[in-house]
Amino acid sequence: MDFFGLLSMMGGLALFLYGMKTMGDALSKMAGGRLEQVLERMTNHPVKAVLLGAGVTAVIQSSSATTVMVVGFVNSGIMKLTQAVSVIMGANVGTTVTSWILSLSGIESGNFFVKLLKPSSFSPVLALIGVILVMFIKNTKKNDVGTILIGFAVLMFGMDTMSGAVKPLADVPEFTALFTAFENPVLGMIVGAVLTAVIQSSSASVGILQAMCATGSVTVGAALPVIMGQNIGTCVTALLSGVGANRNARRASLVHLYFNLIGTVVFMAVFYAANHFVQFAFLSNTANGAVIAMIHSVFNIVTTVVLLPASGLLVKLAYFTIPQSEDETLEISGKVLDERFLERPAFAVAQCKTAVCDMAQLILKAMSLCVFVQEKYDENAVQTIMEIEQEVDSGEDELLSYLTKLSVKPLSEQDSKTINQFSRCITDFERISDYTKGIAFAQKKLYKSKEKFSKKATAEARLIYEATLEIVECTVSGFIHEDKEMALRVDPLADVISRIKKDIRKNHNKRLEKGKCSVELGMALTDMVTSLERIAKHCSNIAEEQMASETDRHALHQYARNVKEKNVSYQELFEGYAEKYSLEKT
Repeated sequence: MDFFGLLSMMGGLALFLYGMKTMGDALSKMAGGRLEQVLERMTNHPVKAVLLGAGVTAVIQSSSATTVMVVGFVNSGIMKLTQAVSVIMGANVGTTVTSWILSLSGIESGNFFVKLLKPSSFSPVLALIGVILVMFIKNTKKNDVGTILIGFAVLMFGMDTMSGAVKPLADVPEFTALFTAFENPVLGMIVGAVLTAVIQSSSASVGILQAMCATGSVTVGAALPVIMGQNIGTCVTALLSGVGANRNARRASLVHLYFNLIGTVVFMAVFYAANHFVQFAFLSNTANGAVIAMIHSVFNIVTTVVLLPASGLLVKLAYFTIPQSEDETLEISGKVLDERFLERPAFAVAQCKTAVCDMAQLILKAMSLCVFVQEKYDENAVQTIMEIEQEVDSGEDELLSYLTKLSVKPLSEQDSKTINQFSRCITDFERISDYTKGIAFAQKKLYKSKEKFSKKATAEARLIYEATLEIVECTVSGFIHEDKEMALRVDPLADVISRIKKDIRKNHNKRLEKGKCSVELGMALTDMVTSLERIAKHCSNIAEEQMASETDRHALHQYARNVKEKNVSYQELFEGYAEKYSLEKT
């Protein structure tokens, strides 16, 4: 091979790797995180988990990506280690689909219809369609489809370029001798493992081996140990993802290693022991893309079938390597925001939604406790409100930091819009928690002073507390369930709460003039109702995010004004709430 041939091979390899990554990322983006969410939930039955792991990996074209996701699930406490084992096995089976697709490049026939199956025949058409979808169609989903088609075309073009560049090596004795050396099982395994560890993709390394088959110098005997080594090398990605994770997550990455390592050792031992006595003639045959795909598939399927019943032993081996400690339960945080999920942005967005929903539930709990304490003071309830405020504060910092990292990832237009909305809603939820803390502190101070509101002031306070609890319930329900009908109730109720606050202050001033209320109690009441009104305002901000399609603040407020001016439902709801929460005149 001359210098220009080497350049062609390197260029083909670069296009091959880039096309594989582009296609995989676009497939994952188009799935919108749904595949990973299914993977997260449907893993109770081992066989189902294997099929699920295989299916997800076949779609996203990367067993390493699936395994890293599983490590993230285990690290977050979302998935148990026993569940992870089956998914990891399935991922190994799913990755074989790529090798079968790549083997199509080796089709040779003079028949027109058979030649149509050859990727070099239909890839240019797919590339053209892909370019049209990306450049001329203004639709996110169609753009993603176009990217998938372009990625596939680049992948196959790179494959053909590599194959064409290495063909002259068939006449180079040194190259032939190199692959003859690979027939040594140990050396072949080492080469396959190192190559895969470097590029961190067994699918890509298998594709490179398939391209090398174009020289005609690669025998089945040389290819087999290389493929075995490739299955071990792919574990490097999962092992790296386990660095910095909790013990259980590191065990999950070790399960991946042990599965491939034990499978390879057993397979090689049985195969070469049998070859010692039988002398398999096919080992000297020339390998092609289909043969490589066949070996890859048979190994992974057989290993999965054999080791699936013994998955418990893999778990025990992982625990033997990383023993369980007494304080290990403290490591399971139960958090859904794992850094590993950032590599699958659409799924990370879904995880952020879960985290924000958890925050919303805490806000609702805090508001419910405020109503409870207003009726009957309880020190434990006040302490819980304080703790919730601290938890929401730390959650806001973590979420905003995570969303910042997520925002620089390749996101769909809808996902970008969603994380912008999350950022604003998180701030509003955090402010609500601050006000609940302030209310709880005011209630505690009032209780210690042993002063009490008059009956009328108590009734007024009860009314605005109940109205505020309802608006928080509507806001949280509308956000969690994406229920616009529920969100539509928030603005009219917020306006009613503002009116109640004004009426309470007027009534208080009248009582003050008549000497029926003290200045101190009046200030306490004013502080409370002001905090409740501000809670309602923040609820209104969150609801507007749900109701409007625009993402900037000016557009949202304009949208709210339009609703109040033109929406008949708003007027009906406002009148209904005004009647429900009407104050008696003092």
